[in-house]
Amino acid sequence: MAVPKKKISKSRRNMRRSHDALKGATYEECSECGELKRPHHVCASCGQYKGREVMEAGDAA
Repeated sequence: MAVPKKKISKSRRNMRRSHDALKGATYEECSECGELKRPHHVCASCGQYKGREVMEAGDAA
């Protein structure tokens, strides 16, 4: 059975896990109304997606 010879230090362990952190959500400005929205999502305030209205304004909930 494989057993480690030396204890892995906290620093080395944490360096290995440095890529596991969650990234913050990205937002971009809506081209129609200027509100912040998620990329590739319908704008919640004006209902626009890629320059065309796909929902009534304010219905995106």
